[in-house]
Amino acid sequence: MNTPLLSFPLLALPLLLAACGGPGEPEPVTPPTCSRFVSAAALRVSSVSPSAVRAPDWTAARMPGRVLILEDHTRLVAQNLRVLSTIRTQRISPNLTLAVTPAGQGDQAFASTLSAAGLRVQPDFVYSSLALPNDPGFPGNKGIAVQNVTLTQTYLTRVNAAGAWNHLESCGAAPVGALTAVLDSGADATHVDLKDRLLPGQSFVDTPANTDELGHGTGVAGLIGAATNNAVGLAGMTWSGRTVLPIKVLDAAGNTSTSDLTQGLNAAVAQRVKVINMSLGIPGDPGDAALDTALNAAAQTAVLVAAAGNTRGEGVYYPASNPNVIAVGAVGSSDTQLACYSARPNDTLTRRLDLVAPGGAGVDVCDDAQAGQDHLVLAPNNRYTTTAGTSEAAPLVSGVVALMRAANPDLTAPQTRALLLSSARVSGGLPLLDANAAVRAVLRK
Repeated sequence: MNTPLLSFPLLALPLLLAACGGPGEPEPVTPPTCSRFVSAAALRVSSVSPSAVRAPDWTAARMPGRVLILEDHTRLVAQNLRVLSTIRTQRISPNLTLAVTPAGQGDQAFASTLSAAGLRVQPDFVYSSLALPNDPGFPGNKGIAVQNVTLTQTYLTRVNAAGAWNHLESCGAAPVGALTAVLDSGADATHVDLKDRLLPGQSFVDTPANTDELGHGTGVAGLIGAATNNAVGLAGMTWSGRTVLPIKVLDAAGNTSTSDLTQGLNAAVAQRVKVINMSLGIPGDPGDAALDTALNAAAQTAVLVAAAGNTRGEGVYYPASNPNVIAVGAVGSSDTQLACYSARPNDTLTRRLDLVAPGGAGVDVCDDAQAGQDHLVLAPNNRYTTTAGTSEAAPLVSGVVALMRAANPDLTAPQTRALLLSSARVSGGLPLLDANAAVRAVLRK
């Protein structure tokens, strides 16, 4: 008698698909770099390194109608004081004064007048946040309409994604992820928001990896790697780079088998991926020695992330319950409590959640549906939709791990895992993903 294949269903609640609708060039500036480790010797350094400042660039972004005067007020001479007495000023510090440009006069001409009086001056430059993308779905932008409701990616704000991106850029590093395998239902390679983000991938079912009949894998891949700052659609956690490897193990019904999933893991390891996302699982512990062996082998070189499951009474699903896999639960509309659908430990199955991340409010199943929204994600055929589940929480974690491993490739998979878990922000007793803290844990100024 043939033994039936074990099935591993995807871990997302049902998708609700919907259509959407000067004077020379400035000298190049060398960006700062950040150390990958902070040594005790570095902490003992007490001196401040001198810096060289070039002439101010009046073509750079600046506050109009203002000029800054860089002088020690106790050392101003009579000529300086006479000039200052005729204009509106505001003391910023003992060595800095803000001067208001007189009506009818340009800032640079006004600055020339002050310079002629012996004063050091410069523009009041404008500094902007380094990594707030222009994608419509990013919070603060115009949003994307799904079923006549305009939505944004609130989950990115909740896990402090912009803080991580800003820190990377302040260190002179572009926000980019390490090679990440998405073991799922494939990904729609024709989606405009996945342009230049997907590698060819591999399939262990009967359709190509760059197609997605189910839609689940496209949404998961987009949470990790939607093209960011391209003025289109959504922002992905890993921002840019062709670093997402779709490995198709789920069929059109959303199921896979031990053999297909094991092949997918082995293929990912063979391609030297640094992160593996598995938004799939089965309740309980099936005793799958074959898959367990593949998971343990993969964890030597890749950080494994899996959705914990979408039923609250059946414990953490497998493979998330494997000790070498990061088990990710979901918070819904509040960061202080698990979503109503999220798996969690119980008296029999005691495996704890390693991290939680926003998974959507679960508007179809949760009593607090009106307090939040489901995740805004990519859908096949250049569409966008909303969905909820631990399937959507896990790729947020995978995306952060990818940022960490790209920023500090010297870290091993176990080291990265340890730093990620220790960086979590405690929220209502839950270990909530904090992208900014995780990136800072591996990359210090």
